[in-house]
Amino acid sequence: MISKLPFYKVCFFLLLFQFGTANAQSKFTTPYGNNDAVGKYVKVNGTKIYYEEYGKGEPLVLIHSCGADIKAMEYQIDYFKNKYRVIAVDSRGQGKSELKAISLTYDKMAKDMEKLVTRLQLDSINILGWSDGGIIALKMGINNKVPIKKIVTMGANLRPDTTAINTWAYDKVREMNGKTLNMIIKGDTSKNWKKELLFDNLLMNQPNISHAELKKITASVLLIIGDRDIIKNEHAVEIFNNIPKAQLCIMPGGDHGAPRNNSVFFNQMADKFLSEDFDYSE
Repeated sequence: MISKLPFYKVCFFLLLFQFGTANAQSKFTTPYGNNDAVGKYVKVNGTKIYYEEYGKGEPLVLIHSCGADIKAMEYQIDYFKNKYRVIAVDSRGQGKSELKAISLTYDKMAKDMEKLVTRLQLDSINILGWSDGGIIALKMGINNKVPIKKIVTMGANLRPDTTAINTWAYDKVREMNGKTLNMIIKGDTSKNWKKELLFDNLLMNQPNISHAELKKITASVLLIIGDRDIIKNEHAVEIFNNIPKAQLCIMPGGDHGAPRNNSVFFNQMADKFLSEDFDYSE
């Protein structure tokens, strides 16, 4: 069943179902990700980006994982909308957002998010990003183009190799990439394989973030991974050691799907970080 899905959707399901989906079944009456009452588009960098807003207060931008969309973050939207002005965004080429590109990079998606923040005239933001969303959040922190107060990442990585990613996940992505290339060679038209190849290349070749770049981040950052994550524990520690104002949470028994399958604990940890001050001088 999984192998028949588009490549980037397969990647998302690998993340979500890595070690179980305790509460992944939606229980919300609000159609997060497909809510005509609040959904809007904004034209940025030559494409249309879709977003939904909920709640009031400090802006909290939510950025989903690879091949997903706003709905993937529904547990975070529903939790944080009572405390923040939640702005949930479909990244370029995903969900309802247009692609309008012949290549896809985290830099390009970070610029989209920065332009969205500027268009919404937000004086300061917090960001919560899952997987690719976490990488985009780190890129935005490095760029310092928009004022960012705090960043929460789940399962972000600096490199696309086995120094950062567990071997089983690395091998699976390449196996699926081979299938995608084979469909292109065969001229199969059942799916948009060339679009899927963009996500393929994104996962296999990016990001490439240096320690020197991490040191440019002025926002406070909470790095979360599960101890059974796609991302290696030691890689999370490496990221933590190179961000000036960072905190690290390795969830016991957790995996890459924690924002959905362990949402209560995940949201509480993120909420504690977002709502409290921490002395980084110690």
